[in-house]
Formats: sequence, structure tokens, C-alpha cells
Amino acid sequence: MTTTTPPRPQAPPPAPAPPPRPAMTANAVVSPVAAAIATIAAATALTGVIQGWGWLGYVVVATVLVTCTGMALRALRAHPFAVGAAQLLVLLFLVVGAFTRSGFLVIVPGPAALTELNDVLVAAFEEIRTGLPPVEGTTPIVCLVTIAIGLVAVVVDILAVTAAAPAATGLILLCVYAVPSALAGELLPWWTFALGAAAFAGLLAVDGSHRHRSWRNRGTPGLGASPGSVSAPVAVVAAALAAGLVAGTAVTGIGTEGSLPGSSSGSDDVPGGLGINPFTSLRGMLDEGTSVELFRVHGLGQDRRLLRAFTLDTYRPNEGWGLPEGPMPAGVPADGPLPAAPGDDGTGESRPIRIEPVNWVDLWLPVFGAPRSLHSISDGWYYDRTSGTVFRERRQRPGPYVEVASLEEPSRQELRASEPAADDVPPVYTEVEAVDPRVRDLAEELTADAPTTFDKAQAIWSHFTSPGNGFIYDTQTAPASDPDALADFVLNGKRGFCEQYASAMAVMLRSIGIPARVAVGFTTGYPSGDTRVITSQDAHAWVEVYFGDEGWVGFDPTPLSDGRGYVPEYLRAPQDSGNPGESPGEEVPTASSSVNAPSSPLPGAQSPSDTAQNRRPFYAAPSWSGWGALGAALVALLATAAVVLLGRRIATGRPGSGTTVPAWLVGAALGLWVLSLVFVAWQLHWAVALFVLIVVGGVMAPAAIREVVRMRRLQDITQGRASAADAAWQELLDEAADRGIEIPRSDTVRLAAQKVAQRHRLDEQGKNDLRTVVGVVERSWYSPPSSDSGARDQQELARAFHGLRDSLHRSAPLSWRGRLLPRSLFRRRSGR
Repeated sequence: MTTTTPPRPQAPPPAPAPPPRPAMTANAVVSPVAAAIATIAAATALTGVIQGWGWLGYVVVATVLVTCTGMALRALRAHPFAVGAAQLLVLLFLVVGAFTRSGFLVIVPGPAALTELNDVLVAAFEEIRTGLPPVEGTTPIVCLVTIAIGLVAVVVDILAVTAAAPAATGLILLCVYAVPSALAGELLPWWTFALGAAAFAGLLAVDGSHRHRSWRNRGTPGLGASPGSVSAPVAVVAAALAAGLVAGTAVTGIGTEGSLPGSSSGSDDVPGGLGINPFTSLRGMLDEGTSVELFRVHGLGQDRRLLRAFTLDTYRPNEGWGLPEGPMPAGVPADGPLPAAPGDDGTGESRPIRIEPVNWVDLWLPVFGAPRSLHSISDGWYYDRTSGTVFRERRQRPGPYVEVASLEEPSRQELRASEPAADDVPPVYTEVEAVDPRVRDLAEELTADAPTTFDKAQAIWSHFTSPGNGFIYDTQTAPASDPDALADFVLNGKRGFCEQYASAMAVMLRSIGIPARVAVGFTTGYPSGDTRVITSQDAHAWVEVYFGDEGWVGFDPTPLSDGRGYVPEYLRAPQDSGNPGESPGEEVPTASSSVNAPSSPLPGAQSPSDTAQNRRPFYAAPSWSGWGALGAALVALLATAAVVLLGRRIATGRPGSGTTVPAWLVGAALGLWVLSLVFVAWQLHWAVALFVLIVVGGVMAPAAIREVVRMRRLQDITQGRASAADAAWQELLDEAADRGIEIPRSDTVRLAAQKVAQRHRLDEQGKNDLRTVVGVVERSWYSPPSSDSGARDQQELARAFHGLRDSLHRSAPLSWRGRLLPRSLFRRRSGR
């Protein structure tokens, strides 16, 4: 008899321990730190356009705050959207706390703080518009740089860490270099390129090292890492940078000088210096707190002529005078004899004048009177007879040059006898738009009794220079009291400096049909031995009027009495006595006091929100469109990063990632990019924005139509309508067609389904759902079901069809071409 031992009861298996919370890996620290270092290294390129180093401290603080915020929230496993939003919020707190005084608890922005911040940024953009690099590191400039580099730090952190795509940061960092390279007058320091290249290479190396550690246990050929594989990105980036610099030097010209860092650039390429912007607003010069020597002139003697840099022929209402849109005129080479200037018949004395630039760096080469020839200038300078200017395509410091000029001036009698014909000058010199009727009426009233063109011009000139009319030279314009800036200056304020006077007189002359333009240059300066010294405080604007055979004749309506003005003989009454270089007028502040010059091109102009914006045509870009473009692009970038991140999670099968990227997220990212592009195009011209909309609409129309058809069919299927089976089958055929598979009309339902399953490689779940769909479609077509079975079929159809679509997305994702140009829209539809 055998006995069996009963089995011992086994202890229940221990409950599985909860998975440990993942610790913060080294890569979670090293990658964001590398991204921050790359951002700061790229920011050093701004040394080429900003003076000093104080701004770099703010950049470092902003970058560190952004980086630490991202590291902290990722350690808490926060959603990527929350990380990006928190980084932007921290950057806003920093800017509000550092550059405003109205924030709640110092750093929290409120309406007052945002208004104050907007004023700071407007001042920064004005300094950029009127200044010349390298600009002073003022508070507005530092604020703008902090915001810009802070946003770059956010984007680089998102791309390098959240989206795990550090190579994509290269484009963003390259843009940081592109801005100062385009603005600086010389090549950026060599070390900033080396520092940026090393930091970017380190960022790639960190990512490559992390990927190697993650895959080192895999047996896939080519993934086994050797010690040199980690340093491969460094070598690749270094080689690419060297090749790019060499190729750029030989082909395109890196930076602004077309030479490698450290190479000899010649005498013409000297850093530093000042220039003048081609606008009636001279703030770029007048804001220089100290007088900077610009030119030394030999051979002028006691002649107190004005030195002309360039002329402006286009008036823009409520903005001022500027150059016309488009390229520079063709011109003729300026080295040697020049075409005769208008009014120069060659009979007057030719006087050689030696002009020695000291701190002058610009596109323009200033000249006196009517230039006849130029000597000792380098190649690349051109002379335009129509505008009377000597220019080149890129800013440069010229060496000393000699101008042979005619300084002869016509007499009062000759000017009265000269009447310009309507076709003597291009139409641009008589065109004027949107002149306030009150200004036009004043011009007609002043010239009603003037029989000749000269008498009319002199009458308007006398209106500004006569002390009894109340016009005063001042660096501060009167408070605005009229929405039209020009009318406010002429009729109410009567206070301003040279650009306001020149702008007003030129507009009034054109309003009564007299050709006029604004000349920009310098007053006579001060004598130093046998030399005249011209400084930055001598920057000036005046009016030139066309008199046919006498050419362009100068009228300076600014009532200067500080010894720097110039009144020619033809404007001086016979009883006038004293120094012919002094003009009549009241005692006014000298030009050296003009450190607080108003920023508006015309006096009395309020802020854009008060004047130009209120009078802006409906098709003009609103003032906030620039910020709108930046905001839309930033949000679009975040949405794009989210799409990329979700796509990676789906591709790797991570839990909780779903089966497809939400269509609304993709659509939102595309829509925001389009909105940003439209805003940017609107800044150029409304027609450009309209063209962009038409192009984008044409590109997106097929996808939009296909989506509307898809949504209508899915609604029929989900709601169990009578047409649900037909809708499901047609949608299935269209899904196959969009993926490049055409189902012939002659195929049966089962044969078509077999082709879909095989060619799209459906998984088992997808094949089961496809069988269900085929069964319901066949029963619907060939054996109409009862009400009970019909309701059950509709429920099964809805569930199975959605499962089938998910399987198609997993096994055969739709390409971008299939999304934008769905083939199902272009094939002929057939019945069942």
C-alpha cells in the first residue's frame, strides 16, 4: 500500500513592489546645461553690435533661470507644455523685475508694468533704428537683448532636451550670429565663432554619448561604440565650420567684410565710427552726449558752406522724409571726373577741397557744392547726378579724399529769372501726399503775392526764420495738440530742430508745385588753424529747391543763431550786415545741447498709438502685428515641439501616448505658423500678406476638403445613420487611395478588403475589425437586416471602423504628400 504525501501549501507570491520613481539621470542635468552654454556662447556674437559687457550678465542670468526651471519641472515629470510655459513665465518675471518699477511684488507683471515695459522696448527699437553699431548698452537695449536671448534659451532647451533634437538648435543659434553679422561694420571677433562652434559641438557630443549608453547593449551593426564615436560630432562640426568659413570667404563673404577672422582688411575697414541714417530724424547723431570729431576739411578757407551727405526725395505723412523703396540708383564710378551737376555749366572756379574722415563710417561720402571730380577714393563708390550724392552698397570708413567742386552760387536776380519746367526733374521731386489742407492753405497764403518761384520759396523760408512768427529752435518739441504732426508744428507748436523745419518747408513747397527735397549733412563746423573741424554735433538738415538752369539751390529754414548756420547771399537783404555766416533769429540753445532730441521724425508727433495708428489705412499692418508675429511663432514652435515629441512617443510605443498625434494639435501648429508668416508679410505690404494667404489657401485647400468629407462620413458612421455602411466603405477606399492603393471598380468587397489588409500590413486587431466592417457592408447591401440586427450592426460598424482606422495609422502612416494632396480627391468616384 502506497501512501502519498499531500503537497505542502505554497505561500502566495509576494505582491510586486511598485516601480521606483526614476531618479534624475546625469543626462537630465548635462543636456540642459550644455544647451545653456551653447546659448550663452552664441550670445557673445552681440559684442560686435553692443558696447561693453554689462548686458552679458543679464543674458547669463536669464539663461540660467530658464535652464533651472526646465530641470526642476522635468524632475517632477511635468508635462512638456507646462515646462515651456513656466520657462516663459520665469523670463517674464525677470524682465519685469529688472527693467520696470511697477510690478506686483516687484516681479509680477500688471497693466502698469506691461505699459512701462512696452515703453522700454519702443525706446530700444528707436535706438536700433537711428543708432549705428556698436550701440551703447543702454537700459532699453539690454532689456531687448535679455528678452531675445531668453526666448532663444527657451527654444534651444525645448529642442535639445524636450524634443531630444539638439541638431535642430543649430538653426536657432545660427540666427543669433546672423543678426550682428548683418549689422556690424566689420567681421565679428574670431573667438565668438570658435566659442559658439565648441559649445554646439559639445551639445551634440552630450546627446551622442547619451544615445550610445542607451543602445550599447544592442547587437545592431554599427551601434557598437568606440571611444572615438563620442567625439565624432565635435570633429564633424569643426570641419563643417572651417569649410563654411573658407567657402564663405571665397564665395559669399562671411560677416560684412568677406575675410577670415584675423586677416588683414585694409585701410578702409576700420572698426568704430559714426554715420547718418537716411531719414529726416537725426537722433542717431543728436543723441551723442559728447561731441565726436567726424571730418577735417582743408581748402575751404572762410567759406561756411554746408557739407551734403545725401538727399531725401520721398515724404511719408506723419513719418517724415526718407529714401524711396527699392535698390540704390545705378550711378557712375566716382573715382575721377564726374557728370556735371544740375546748374553747373563749368564756367565757375574749380576749388580742390581735401576732406579727411576721422570717425566716419557710412554708405555716403559727403561733398560740398557741385562736385566735378573725386580723387584718392577706393573702388566701389558711385555718383548719382540726380540726387547729388556719392555712395556705395556697404558701410565703410573712407580714407582722406579730394573733391574738386564748384562753390559758385547764383544771384538773387538769376534765381528770379529762372523758372523750372515741369519735366526738368523726375516726378518724385514734386509728389506729396496727404498734406493737411491747413498747411496747403498757409503755403498758398504766404506765396499769394510772390511772382516768381524764388520769391515763393523765399516767402516760405522767411516765415520760419523771421523772429516775429514765433518759431524757435529747440531740441524739445512742443506738447502735441493736433493729430497731424506737420500741421501741429507749423500752426501750433512752432518749436523743434533742423529736421522739423526742413521737413515742413519742403512739404509746403511741393504742395504749391515747386520741386523740393531734403538734404542731410553737416553745418560748417568750427575753424582750427587753416582747417575746419566738423563734429557729430554739426549734423543738420535743410531744403534744396530746383531752379532749372541754376540747378538745386539750398534754403536752410532752421532759425540757428549759434554761429553754425549759413545764409547765402541770395537770401540776404541788401541792408543786412555782420557776419554772412550767421543767420537771423533769436538766441537759441547750441547743437551741443541736443542730447534729448525727440524721437519722432516730425515735431508734435505723438506715439504711434496716438497718431499714425489712428490714421492708418485699414489695409496697413497694425502696430501690434510685429509682436503678434513673434508670439504666434513662439507658440507655433512649442506646438511643433509637442507634435514631434508625441510622434516619438508613439513611434517607440511608450504607454499613454495614444495611437496618433491629435489632429487638432497638428492643425494648431500649422495655423499658428501661417498666422506668423502672414503678420510678417503684412509688415512688408498688404499685397504680400494677401499673396501668402492665397498660396497657403491653395496648398491647404485639398487637405481641408478631404477632412470635411472624412468628418461627414465619420459622423454618419458614429450616429448610425442609414448611409453608414456606404460611408464606411467609401471612406475605406479613400483611405487606401490616399496611401497609394487604387481599388479597381470590378473588385468585390472581399477582394478589395484582402488587398487593403495585405498591402497595408494590418495587424491582427486591424484584420478582425476589417472583417467586421466587410460583414456589415455586405449585409447592408445584399440582405437588409431587421431593426434589432440593424442596430447591432451599426454599433459594431462604428467600433470596428474606428479600430480599423487606428490600425491603418499604425501600420501605414499617411505621408505629408498624402495629407496635403489626397489622391482620393482626384480619382473618379464609382458606385458599389
